[in-house]
Amino acid sequence: MLAKLHDEAFDHKNWIFEIKWDGYRAVADLSRDEPQFYSRNGISFLSKFKKVANDFSRQHHKMILDGEIVAYDSHGRPSFQLLQQIMDHPDLALVYQVFDLLWLNGHSTENLSLIQRKELLKEALTETEVIRYSDHVTEKGIAFFEEMNKMKLEGMMAKKADSVYIENSRTTDWLKIKFSNTDETVICGFTEPRGSRKGFGALILGKYIDGELTYCGHTGTGFSHESLLELRERLEKIAVKSSPFHHIPTTNSPVTWVQPELVCEIKYSEITNDGIFRHPVFIGIREDKEPEEITGTTRSITEKSIDMKSKTTVPKKSKMSDDESEIKLNRHTVKLTHQDKIYFPDDDITKGDIVEYYQSAAEYILPYLKNRPLSLNRFPNGIEEQGFYQKDASDNTPEWVKTTKVFSDSTDKYIDYIICNDKATLAYLNNLGCIDMNPWNSALPDLEHPDYLVLDLDPSKKNTFDDVIETALQVKEVLQSIKVNGYCKTSGSTGIHIYIPMGGNYDFDQVKDFAHILMKQVNKKLPKITTLERSLQKRSSNKIYLDYLQNRQGQTLASVYSIRPKEGASVSMPLEWDDLKPGLKPTDFNIHNAIKRIKEKGDLFKPVLGKGIDMMAALELLQNLK
Repeated sequence: MLAKLHDEAFDHKNWIFEIKWDGYRAVADLSRDEPQFYSRNGISFLSKFKKVANDFSRQHHKMILDGEIVAYDSHGRPSFQLLQQIMDHPDLALVYQVFDLLWLNGHSTENLSLIQRKELLKEALTETEVIRYSDHVTEKGIAFFEEMNKMKLEGMMAKKADSVYIENSRTTDWLKIKFSNTDETVICGFTEPRGSRKGFGALILGKYIDGELTYCGHTGTGFSHESLLELRERLEKIAVKSSPFHHIPTTNSPVTWVQPELVCEIKYSEITNDGIFRHPVFIGIREDKEPEEITGTTRSITEKSIDMKSKTTVPKKSKMSDDESEIKLNRHTVKLTHQDKIYFPDDDITKGDIVEYYQSAAEYILPYLKNRPLSLNRFPNGIEEQGFYQKDASDNTPEWVKTTKVFSDSTDKYIDYIICNDKATLAYLNNLGCIDMNPWNSALPDLEHPDYLVLDLDPSKKNTFDDVIETALQVKEVLQSIKVNGYCKTSGSTGIHIYIPMGGNYDFDQVKDFAHILMKQVNKKLPKITTLERSLQKRSSNKIYLDYLQNRQGQTLASVYSIRPKEGASVSMPLEWDDLKPGLKPTDFNIHNAIKRIKEKGDLFKPVLGKGIDMMAALELLQNLK
């Protein structure tokens, strides 16, 4: 029996609610002398999941069970990715979560009500370490759903308490309600890899809509180096010369088409009105599902995404030409061009993806851009082509884009800096090719006094990120000793930035000198891996540069929540100090997962724009420590 997707949790006295397990659906037929254990499409699980099959002998009744095989990670959470690695990890923690009973001691139970079946199941099933009864709650679906969310599970199942069991039927008597957007798609082809990437570039995805295989997007993320090579080898065995689609999609690199035999699971941010997945990320191959099952209509695919969209989704575009469109933001019309242009070739991330991310992140990033002159770092042809910096607004800048004139001693002229205070300007800058946002440390109306101090930990090529983490923790110790709170973020590249709120109470020279004193203390503690030497020629090739000179007027760093023009589209992400542990990588935070993390953690960087420290008191404490 199958379930239909439903948008939101609900309370109802005639319904029961279960955990939605993230694993393989499996039927255990224990009605014969030799047990059978198989997937929905008839694939035997007996040898693959011996740990479960071995416990069938401990059951005391002849039964046919319906449930889900679940693998658990080191934190005790279900992990579908780990489940796929069972052959490499035979000691993996596995549980067969049994939630229904189809046959018992010579009698079918399918025409009994669900609640009766579950009562019989609970009594008949002998629970073991790997075979468990999947319990339920009645009526209170909303509270149960919230609890599942706290536990970071996939979602919940809602089932009518009086429903009978109808095999191979997708019915509204059973509903699945998820926290994250996941779906199954058919693999229809793959593109060639670019640069140093191996295996393939992206998978071409499809669904059967009204009986016709229809393109629904492509994904180039979610793969390890090994899985790229393994999946490439598997796909080459089913390669075909012609496209399985009647309407062949346009791709950005050569495609090898394959027989539509393999089903994969993806997660995604939303679905466009024409049924295309946005930001799809590969989760794994679904051996338990047949391609013909992966069906839908354009409406049924998009219906969920409309309800799931946040208020920050890019507004509907008005069509102008194949290369141009217009969107309305903050009562301004923003022209967008070449939104399908690939900006991150190895990741298949487009210019349009950049626009969409920043619109989704706008409420978080705009406070750190507001009233601050920006240095524009432009990559109009993507990250593999040479980018360039631009400070002066051009003559083509729309009248509604706010600018401010600042005199430059180095050029002996006024520079017209762009200010980004709203979503319209953000979209305009992204359309110019601005992948990251680089604001001043000070803001209008007072550009002479920075709002924060920045300590930039800049590693050499020979340093590991664990070295950077060690240095950042030493900075924390120095700050704690003088009763100053610092706030750290990944640079989005190779380093860590630590910010200290100044509240506009000191000028740039005072802030720079204070930063220099702090960095001297850090260097004294870690002389083997850090240096204050700015010159690349004189600097040791295996030391982290403790850069305090970012605290000069006009200097800029990538803003918090900014995408970086680096492979993987990493995002400069605020961290809690407890996050700084060996194994952390700056690439852990990227365009695909940043918004989810920000919503879970809140704005960790908010104090940076708050009340400044008492620098004189901190200096006194520092003097007393010597």
